[in-house]
Amino acid sequence: MQNKIFSVNKTLQIRGKILDLTTPKIMGIVNTTPDSFYTGSRANAEVEVLKLAEKMVYEGATFIDIGGYSSRPGAIDISAEEEWKRVMPSITAIRKEFPETIISIDTFRSVIARNAVELGCDLVNDISAGQLDGDMFRTIAALQVPYIAMHMRGTPQTMKQLTAYDNLIKEIIDYFHKIINTLHKQGVKDIIIDPGFGFAKTIAQNFELLNKLNQLHILEKPLLVGLSRKSMIWKTLKSSPEAALNGTTALHTLALLKGASILRVHDVKEANEVIELMNMLPAHE
Repeated sequence: MQNKIFSVNKTLQIRGKILDLTTPKIMGIVNTTPDSFYTGSRANAEVEVLKLAEKMVYEGATFIDIGGYSSRPGAIDISAEEEWKRVMPSITAIRKEFPETIISIDTFRSVIARNAVELGCDLVNDISAGQLDGDMFRTIAALQVPYIAMHMRGTPQTMKQLTAYDNLIKEIIDYFHKIINTLHKQGVKDIIIDPGFGFAKTIAQNFELLNKLNQLHILEKPLLVGLSRKSMIWKTLKSSPEAALNGTTALHTLALLKGASILRVHDVKEANEVIELMNMLPAHE
């Protein structure tokens, strides 16, 4: 019997098949960027990408998320041409070697999203929820692929200055209500929401968001949570991204208890173990 503590939204339609989210799934991070905040997720040569992807698939990742634009605070802005140059070989290689793996393209640019899906990606992961590209929603509607919309203010270059909220959770919910309504009107059916830990939020706000994560179920969409090795962990513990695996595991446990459907992670084996252990808890009556 499946554990009833898990997410209120149970399915996604991908490539004409239904993906069951009753038990949460794992999204492994592959960054084809030279400046991603965690060195362990960087893979720039095709052989490195395939080695990392193989490890993640073997350890239980359902999704591989490929990104070529660093979204860490203050990251250098790059052109669409440079972004595509970074991700295209990885998409091609992973699609060929792992035909059953679900591939996500991590981009806020509609042209990258379209090109990536045409090359073999199955869904689009947009840190800006369409706010940085006016053509993104129309593109997703035309492509008819699942769409991950994340909460952020500003851009990766400006978001650290945009952390003033009157009511954090209410404003995030209001933000997503508008996004979801617009997407539905344009015919987008499969929507996943990512509350955006670390994006335009202070450390204290990130922990408030985690504590109240279950309130986002009012949106009736699957929740993707990206906590892996983020600064809310290692700055609190006065350590580093490289030393933040134990803290990541602790916060993944809390996120699952509050109904996360997908964990976006650097460390697939450890995240998968959390899900397996949580699934042994007695179901709520």
